[in-house]
Amino acid sequence: MIDLSTNYLGLKLKNPLVASASPLSKKVEQVKRMEEAGIAAVVMYSLFEEQIIHESLELDYYLARGTESFSEALTYLPDIGTYSLLPDRYVANVEKLKKSVRIPVIGSLNGVSKGGWTRYARLIQDAGADALELNLYYIPADPAISAKELEDVQVDLVADIKSSIQIPLAVKLSPFYTSFPHFAKRLVTAGADGLVLFNRFYQPDFDIEEMNISHSLDLSSPSELRLPLRWIAMLYGHLNVDFALTSGIHSARDVLKAMMSGARVSMMASKLLYGGVDSVSNILAELQNWMEEHEYTSIKQMQGSMSQKSVAEPAAFERANYMKVLSSFRDLP
Repeated sequence: MIDLSTNYLGLKLKNPLVASASPLSKKVEQVKRMEEAGIAAVVMYSLFEEQIIHESLELDYYLARGTESFSEALTYLPDIGTYSLLPDRYVANVEKLKKSVRIPVIGSLNGVSKGGWTRYARLIQDAGADALELNLYYIPADPAISAKELEDVQVDLVADIKSSIQIPLAVKLSPFYTSFPHFAKRLVTAGADGLVLFNRFYQPDFDIEEMNISHSLDLSSPSELRLPLRWIAMLYGHLNVDFALTSGIHSARDVLKAMMSGARVSMMASKLLYGGVDSVSNILAELQNWMEEHEYTSIKQMQGSMSQKSVAEPAAFERANYMKVLSSFRDLP
């Protein structure tokens, strides 16, 4: 009997397939379909720091508007009971989802600065979330701010949120740090229980006819797997943390590679969005077939088997591999 189970953030999962944050988690029916197809856990769509701050300020504005005019102006105030903030709806959705499915539900906060918005980490926990994923999505654009300043703020944020909750905390990162291994270590020291590699930056394009910025969503491709695969394989065994691989998971072979690099789970969204939720059951069947053919009895047996600390040629993960790839290109007829 093949054992597909894995442990992630202290959660016992029936297999390593996790639905990453996407619009699919906005509807309970979609999450139930994913659960029926075999998904082991779901990360909810993200609640953004900007959304919390914006809607809080908007509420303050409407509550205060006109009150300096005359006493009767108080009758202009909206009924607070019917004024539903998006952040509060998010917390309610966490609670609703937890009551509707049996798989673990992981909340998702997207932000980079400390402040009052971080109290929603505790609210998401209290709504029943099994864990929390903090998405550090930030693009530095000010030349006056150093890498250390930016990293210090994010490390402090992780420590602040971790101290306010009892559930496990994972941090989702981009690869764009001066010394990624050192920064990852700082996050683990600050309290991160898991690292999710990597976030995808959605980059704008120029519309040269209309002379404005155009925004489009490009879903991931299997080729994007290599970057997180390399970093997890390099860091596995060096940091006491659970790794999740995201971006580029589209097939059973991708899942196998993720596990062999040292990841505890493989997260997918693009495949579910354009391949359909039913693709989960197909991937799980192919995963089990491959393991039977290659005489693997469990997922845990293969985790980390292709990491830097386990392979015969660890330099393949470093600069020597770069040189070999270029040489192989020159040797082509």
